[in-house]
Amino acid sequence: MKQPIRNIAILAHVDAGKTTLSERILFAAGEIHRPGRVEDGLATMDYMPEEKERGITIESGVAHFEWKNTWFNFIDTPGHVDFGAEVDMALTAVEGAVLVVSAASGVETQTLASFRKLRESRVRTILFVNKLDNPDYSLDETLINIEETLGVRPVLMSVPQFKNGKMCAMLDVLSQSRLVHSESGAEVLDDGWESDAGAAEERALLKKYYVEAVEFASNFDDEILSLALDNKPVPPKMLLRGLKSLAASDEYVICYAGSALEGFGIRSLVTALSFFLPEVPTFGAGELGQVVRLRHFRGVGEISLFRSHVDLLRRDWPAGFEFSRLKANMLLPVDEIRSGDIYAMVSPFETELGQVIYLDERGESAGQDATGTSLRAERKAISNAVGSAAPNGNAAPSISENYLPLLQTRVECVRTEDYAHVERSLSVLARMDPSFRVQKDDGGFWYLHTVGEVQLDVLLARLKREFGCEVRAGSPEVRWQERLCRAVGPAENTFQIGPHKMSISISASPLEGDAHDIRLSAEFMESAPREILAGVRSALLESTEVGVLGKGPLVGVRFEVHRFEWTEGALPPMIKKCCADAVAKLVKPADVQLYEPVMELSLECPVNFAGLVTGDIQAREGKVKEIEGDGKTHFLKADVPLRKIFGYATGVRSISKGTALYSMKLLGYRAAAV
Repeated sequence: MKQPIRNIAILAHVDAGKTTLSERILFAAGEIHRPGRVEDGLATMDYMPEEKERGITIESGVAHFEWKNTWFNFIDTPGHVDFGAEVDMALTAVEGAVLVVSAASGVETQTLASFRKLRESRVRTILFVNKLDNPDYSLDETLINIEETLGVRPVLMSVPQFKNGKMCAMLDVLSQSRLVHSESGAEVLDDGWESDAGAAEERALLKKYYVEAVEFASNFDDEILSLALDNKPVPPKMLLRGLKSLAASDEYVICYAGSALEGFGIRSLVTALSFFLPEVPTFGAGELGQVVRLRHFRGVGEISLFRSHVDLLRRDWPAGFEFSRLKANMLLPVDEIRSGDIYAMVSPFETELGQVIYLDERGESAGQDATGTSLRAERKAISNAVGSAAPNGNAAPSISENYLPLLQTRVECVRTEDYAHVERSLSVLARMDPSFRVQKDDGGFWYLHTVGEVQLDVLLARLKREFGCEVRAGSPEVRWQERLCRAVGPAENTFQIGPHKMSISISASPLEGDAHDIRLSAEFMESAPREILAGVRSALLESTEVGVLGKGPLVGVRFEVHRFEWTEGALPPMIKKCCADAVAKLVKPADVQLYEPVMELSLECPVNFAGLVTGDIQAREGKVKEIEGDGKTHFLKADVPLRKIFGYATGVRSISKGTALYSMKLLGYRAAAV
């Protein structure tokens, strides 16, 4: 019988204990001998120097383990908002996820954002309430917070037990058992617990939650409902069947509790992953698999994180392909690939995010390799298209649209002779991260467009460490939007090199929203070959990325090309130059209005710092729009211009003595004051 495969992701708000939980899962499954601590920089999944230094996850770490005859691949995703694209890419390759909620803070902004992503991607979700080793944190209050904030009813399946203020055991609801630590620190069944003092109270507690689980599951299973109405016992196997249906619903969510740091609640959680997650989907015939992530390892080069859609032994692999297990930053060779499983792939050609690689039988297409198999690759555009097919059978997120780069930073080579190497390296990094973009300037430098400052710092560090590039980077600037105030044109431009000549007549007008529209005259459309038409469209769109004032892209504009003439043999760079100069003549600085990005800041801190934190936000031109509190913690939401929020992490840490937690997201753009 083929071994079942489950692919899972672990998501959470920053500092909820997500990576610590990943370490404990690996330890419980016997993959590591001791769980590494994030605080010590020893976490197995956080292998990058930047991750160890900052104590956060940056790249989605991948590991694997076996549990109860099920093979698991699991991905520890970043919690920091700058690396949200990593989360989106991870969700295209998994059937299920663990969403970690800290009992210390409850549902936070990134918790809510992650839950929405999981629901939109139709990824089966199990909750884990963490940090309950502190008896001051209430499990009941956290469950209420989950229900009120996420809008789902948590069905609790494990309950922590305390002795002298310390967590000492876990009660597993489904198996009606008690779990304690062995001498090695692993969770094991406490066989003699029913004879212990206090066992009657624990049995009563287990029965209470078992009855609740039966009540909830009866909404999805008629046999359970019939037994419950007759006050007859529901056996665990039948309850498990009902809970599987419950787990697939939108109204309920299976919930486990414990402490990742102390290693309590891990065994019950991992067992639940084998019970409640769906099987891997069936893939299309003839598909080798799909690229779901790109990585670059120094000394190895580029690898693709690849989900196989077929079972193949090594002897049948296409020529030039190699497959390995990826465990953090280690590549472990394999002799076969299995459908639904995740591997690191080295391919003979450059791959792209979302690319599906197809296998054709001998003779059906060109490019046949030595094994009698030929290859063709098609892109399903996970990173660029709305609603494209994801590997898990669900709609893939539009990553490049969801993560607009709000900062731009000028970068140039330290040594002129390194120009080509730096350009190639930046191109690789941009392909690896769909939320990062590079804009080349004719002056011999580049603009790096990033989501935030942390992402920029990490990219510059990787550029030096992984690619050996020495560059000078300017200070990051806010990337504004430029909009036309009025219709302009027409404008004429002519460009000539030797015998080749081009000329264009063009006008522009403003559009609602951020879209671009390019209209070509009927005469031009009828007479021009496809490559000329595509070249003009591409050149005009590229000119909007540069903008007029150099502050950001020109958005919401319609170009109308009245006339375009060219001589045979004209090269594509001539089209770009002709169109760019025409746009520069057409749109003047006086025709453009600047719009600045405004961020929605969500923050929480102890009440004794509320006045200082609020005053600092107002000094940054922030507008406080929501204030809440529970007597201990102060919560607020405010709209703040992005240009005023640079260095906020350092500032708010100083004001609140490191106790404040915050997150930001783009609210929109507003017209800048003249």
